[in-house]
Amino acid sequence: MNGHAPFGEGVSSGVLPGDNRTADDVEAGIVALWRAYGRDGDQALRDRLVLHYAPLVKYVAGRVGTGLPAHVDVSDLTQSGIFGLVDAIEKFEPERGLKFETYAMQRIRGAILDDLRAQDWVPRTVRGRVREVERGIERLGAKLQRTPNDHELADELGLTVDELHDVYAQHQLTSVVALDELATAGRGGGVASLADILEDETAEDPVALLVDQDNRRALAGAIGLLAERDRVVVTLYYFENLTLAEIGRVLGVTESRVCQLHTRAVLRLRAKLLETADV
Repeated sequence: MNGHAPFGEGVSSGVLPGDNRTADDVEAGIVALWRAYGRDGDQALRDRLVLHYAPLVKYVAGRVGTGLPAHVDVSDLTQSGIFGLVDAIEKFEPERGLKFETYAMQRIRGAILDDLRAQDWVPRTVRGRVREVERGIERLGAKLQRTPNDHELADELGLTVDELHDVYAQHQLTSVVALDELATAGRGGGVASLADILEDETAEDPVALLVDQDNRRALAGAIGLLAERDRVVVTLYYFENLTLAEIGRVLGVTESRVCQLHTRAVLRLRAKLLETADV
């Protein structure tokens, strides 16, 4: 049975940096691990095999993801591929003389593609028609040495021009563009994220915050210009939340007198604020 043989560029041989073992030592250990797993079927042994062959998943996911749209996350492909690797380990039969890496890569790739198909909302017939159009464009382009027009392409595919346009329309409906990509459109390729374009309804409006701060400063200034008794009434009523009766007891006057002082203070504050706004 073969151990961890090279299976692609950038894939580890199984010896980590700082590991003093040779590649032969690692291979001998994996062979022993396979034998123990085949004998006992222990899940802990299986998990050790999964960890050892995990770079296979990353390699296959990277290859599959190369031709996929930008919105497909390679990490999602890797997650699907891990299930394929586990399935490959559980079903692998060393006595058949196959190299595990070759067998596992097929299972991993199959698991990734199965997951992609399960997530695809587009009917397979539509995908098939789009692929036929793409192949027709390639064939005619090579033959004519230019991009074929719709009439030439329709003749090549045995379709009418209207039917070809229907395929175009179906393909347009299946095209998916990430919102982050839309955010950068027309901005000279600048980087933008959803955080730059989606409103945070819980965030404070910076303009409203500045206006509120200005109003507070103007109000504090106007209060500072009031007569002392008026200033005391405003402070106790609006900042200390005392009632008019309680303020009357503090000042030693009747509640009606406090009401008069409050009304006078409010009118003077309003006049001061209007003067500030006109400046």
